[in-house]
This record gives sequence, C-alpha cells and structure tokens, in this order.
Amino acid sequence: MKIGLFFGTFNPIHVGHLIIANHLAEYSDLDQVWLVVTPLSPFKKKSSMLDNHQRLEMVFRATEPYPKLRPSDIEFNLPEPNYTINTLTYLTEKFPEYDFCLIMGEDNLKSFHKWRNYELILETYELYVYPRISEEPVENDLIEHRKVHSVKAPIIELSSTFIRNSIKEGKNVRPMLPESVWQYIDEMNFYKN
Repeated sequence: MKIGLFFGTFNPIHVGHLIIANHLAEYSDLDQVWLVVTPLSPFKKKSSMLDNHQRLEMVFRATEPYPKLRPSDIEFNLPEPNYTINTLTYLTEKFPEYDFCLIMGEDNLKSFHKWRNYELILETYELYVYPRISEEPVENDLIEHRKVHSVKAPIIELSSTFIRNSIKEGKNVRPMLPESVWQYIDEMNFYKN
C-alpha cells in the first residue's frame, strides 16, 4: 500500500488541506493520505497554537468522512526537534509493508535542499508536489528529479493564519472549515483572543 504523508500544524485544518489531501488520494497512485499533525515544540510557546491533541482532534473530525484520509499523531512521541527524515525512517521500520511518500507544496520544494538529509529522503522516498502561487519559480533541478512527481492539484489560497485572524476579528469563517471542525472551534471558543 502506498501512503502519502501530508505534514502540517493544522492550526486549524481547513477545506484547502482536505481538497489537496483528497485530490492526491483520488487522482494519484496513492492509496491513502495520512495527515501528520506536527507537534508544538516545548521551546516555542505560541499563544495562537492549540495543544497537540486539540489539533489532532480537529484533523480526526475533518478526515472521518473520507476513508482514504487518516489523522496521524506519529510525531507526538518522536524526539524533538522533529526532522522529516527521522519520521520517515521510523514509519518505514514500524510499517515495512507500506510504501511511504512525502507530500509537499511547491514552495517547500524551493527550500528542500536545506532540509536535514534531503539527499537521503530523495534517494529513498518519492515526493508528490502540489502547485502553489508564488512569485519565483522553483529554481533548482529537483522539480525534474525522477522521484519528484508534480501533481496538478487545485491551487488553494487559504491559510490557517488567515482563518485564526478572521475568527479573532469576529468574521464568519464557517465555509472555510469542515463543518465538524467549525463546530469544535465554536464550542471550545478557540482563536477568539
């Protein structure tokens, strides 16, 4: 089984994340997409960042109706700081029957050469890259690499930061969130101040 790993803080998860994840699950050769919730580093206390388990709960609620999308807390118990290579290695050892791939936006591909052990990641894992609107094109030869697959997914210009700021300003963000996530945020009074 081929699993795509979609990493993020998901603070909060929104319809843009779901559209990308579902597009990859339905229109590529991936069998499933795991949405990996990146833990909050204990050294970086950000007041706008919800607790790990609250963000995982939102991802769980958002992915529940989609059998090919799964929430993952795999990084919660791994040593910090979390490096992608360590997570990939751990998952490959824990689930040898699965073939793991990395999902990232085109913007991340631009700085991919700065990632820890990026050559090893490229050698061992496939990358599925979805488009992002950006001023500069990807100016490295990674886009042509045999392990890099450009996916013609919809371009979604929606960010969790925008949603958090909008909630703080009292705006109605309901259409930008899965209904179950909106209800949870509303119930818990998240992001209001």
